[in-house]
Amino acid sequence: MDTKQLQFDKSYLKMAAIWGENSYCKRRKVGALMVKDRMIISDGYNGTPCGFENVCEDENGVTFPYVLHAEANAITKVAKSGNSSNGATIYVTDAPCVECSKLIIQAGIKRVVYTRDYRLNDGIELLERAGIEVCRIDPEE
Repeated sequence: MDTKQLQFDKSYLKMAAIWGENSYCKRRKVGALMVKDRMIISDGYNGTPCGFENVCEDENGVTFPYVLHAEANAITKVAKSGNSSNGATIYVTDAPCVECSKLIIQAGIKRVVYTRDYRLNDGIELLERAGIEVCRIDPEE
């Protein structure tokens, strides 16, 4: 990877982390940015669907099953905008789960860049199996 691309990758990951701070989730704040031709075409953070109260976890700290992940929010947002995610890169603070990985594949995203590993590897393995470039980068290094 060239130095300029790495610089952009780190900057977009930092921006995704800042965007994730908008999440009402208490357990984990996840942010995502979708970039195509060096333009941000969508963004998302984990949270509840439109019209739901902004509460992500129950009284025991367990995440409600209807909470959307940051990647899903970014992908559905770009779909509503009329832009195309085909060929885009998605920058996300956390490695995608298998459900989000399926959405990433179907959305035509060609590259996934993330910072933190997820407790399971099945999402990353699915992306790699689909031929999508996956990079784990620490934006602070």
